[in-house]
This record gives sequence, structure tokens and C-alpha cells, in this order.
Amino acid sequence: MTMTKGTTMPMGTPTATTITTMAEGDAALYRLLAWTSPAYPVGAYTYSHGLETAVEEGAVGNRADLVAYVEAALGRGAGAVDGPLLAAAWRAASEDDETALDEVADLAAAWRGTAETALESGAQGTAFAAVTAAAWPEPRFAALMARHPRRLVHPVAFGAAAAWNGIPLRAALLSWLGAFAANLVSAGVRLVPLGQTDGQIATASLMPAVQGAADFALAAALDGIGTAAPLLDLFSMRHETQYTRLFRS
Repeated sequence: MTMTKGTTMPMGTPTATTITTMAEGDAALYRLLAWTSPAYPVGAYTYSHGLETAVEEGAVGNRADLVAYVEAALGRGAGAVDGPLLAAAWRAASEDDETALDEVADLAAAWRGTAETALESGAQGTAFAAVTAAAWPEPRFAALMARHPRRLVHPVAFGAAAAWNGIPLRAALLSWLGAFAANLVSAGVRLVPLGQTDGQIATASLMPAVQGAADFALAAALDGIGTAAPLLDLFSMRHETQYTRLFRS
């Protein structure tokens, strides 16, 4: 088809602006899928968030128990803190506000209930930062790492990287929280044990909880967040001295 001056593009024909926007969106989506893939080397599979002790002590013994445990972690445990921290890091990074971002990073590094959950978030954050800086180099992210050497917890590192790589905040939250939930389900499948189909049914049933945690994170102020899941913390503490262990937390 030959286009002349004043000719109207046929309805539905993509313009250069549309194509550019779609290409940028594809790149952001590709990064998001890569960063939340089980293949991304952050070591998530080595952590159970206290679930190993819960199974050992009989508190989690079937699919319904597992779903309840993950729902508690998302809505009243780590998810209720890490989601808002991720959102705060994303917002500070998107505005290139180094002071605010450093404050979020310092707060997040201190906000852990047990030694093993601190290890879980800190080690994954360090691993995420290192591999992301190598595979998806970004000067502002490198500067953040330099200011907080080996002290970036996972949600803060993820939130900042997402902002600087064009990933929308809600998408980042849903993906990160969804990956957190899926990793706990995967641990439960191995520990209870459950079948793979049961694991996927559990993951599907957790979607409302993940969405709720994301909604909460979008609306929460950092000075008003906290956890209300003491039993999960107790499982994590007892895991430190559990006789036989497959997981680091």
C-alpha cells in the first residue's frame, strides 16, 4: 500500500509510537519474567520460611494447611512488610531520590524477626543484586549496591531494579509476592509431601492472597506497617536448632 500526504492510516494499523511502546513493554516484561523465574540464581529454593519446622511438628500436614501457612506469611507476616518496602524502594528509585532509597534500604535491613529470616532476605538480596548488576547493568543500581554492600534485602533490591528498568509497580509487586508464595508452596510439596498437582492447586488458590498483599503494599505507609504472625516467627526460631534440616530457614 502506498501512503501519500494526508492519507489516513487504516484502523488498527500500528504506528511507530505504538510499536516503540510495545517493544519497551516487552523488554520490561521479559526482565520481570527472568527475575522471578526459579532459574534466577538467588537460592530461593533453599529457604522454607519456617515451614520445615511447621511440617516437622505437625502443624502443616496437607494442602489446606500449606495454603493457610502461606496466606499468613503473605497477609500477616513477611509479605505485610516486604511488599510495602518494595513499593517504597520502587517509588524512591523512580524519582531518583537517593536519600529516601537509602532510608528504605537501612530500614529493611533491620526489619527481620529472626536470624534465619534475616538470612533468607539478605542472602537472596545480595545474590539478586550481584546477578542483576552483571546481566542487566544499570549505573544507578550499581551505585545503590556500592552504598549498601551486601546489605540490600531482596524486596528493596528488586523494587529499585524494577523502577529503573521500566517495570510498573503493581506488576513488580504481584510478581515478587507471587514468587515468594510459589517458593513456599514448592517447599511444602517437598516437605509434606504433596503431589505436583496439589502444589499447583495451592498456588492457584493463593492468587487472592497475593493480590491482597499487593493492594496493601500499594496503600501502606512505612510508619504504619508491621507483622502479626508470631507463630511463624516461633517456627523460624525453632528451625535454628531442628535436628534434621533440608532448608536454611
